[in-house]
Amino acid sequence: MKKKPYINIQVYIKQMNRAVFTTNELVAVSGKSSSAVTQALNNLARQGLINKVYRGIWAESGGPVSAYSIIPFLLPRQRVYVSFVCALHLYGIIEQIPRVITLASTAHTRSIKTALGTFAVHQITPELFSGFDWYRGGEGPFLIAEPEKALIDSLYLSAHKKKQFGHFPEMDLTKGFSFSKCRQWAKKIRSPRVRLYVERKLEYLKGA
Repeated sequence: MKKKPYINIQVYIKQMNRAVFTTNELVAVSGKSSSAVTQALNNLARQGLINKVYRGIWAESGGPVSAYSIIPFLLPRQRVYVSFVCALHLYGIIEQIPRVITLASTAHTRSIKTALGTFAVHQITPELFSGFDWYRGGEGPFLIAEPEKALIDSLYLSAHKKKQFGHFPEMDLTKGFSFSKCRQWAKKIRSPRVRLYVERKLEYLKGA
């Protein structure tokens, strides 16, 4: 009886047709109980066939799995997108590789440590929760801020005493980067103090 769910669960994993999957997904497609699926997944993990990445998130063994690929599963009840210095790095605007993957959300700020890396979730206001789309590189799929929005998000956090987002290493803003678009995003900031701070930072970066 113990072997049957183990065999079935491998079939359902293959049907997912991706390296990363969740316990809840397998419960839904298999029709088995959460406890039976979890037991089967733990059996596979002990045999080295899959790896537990985070609570309820798994990845197949045998090949590289990008930390970015688990982003859609980290906060299933909240939308998040890659932004701040991490997005700027992915666009080639800054060369320095961030130590953590920085995410924007309307949820509370928190840190999530997984087997593939650490994610820093930073809260932004609902009126700024836009300006993102699916990443078109090979790390995805995940949502990412457009370059100008990633910079505005960084400056927005910097205005709230998060100094690590206000000072950047050398930046390359020559690849079609639009300060005009940045100013349009800055106008959406409701707080006059924060908006003025962001606008002044933009003028400084433009003249640097």
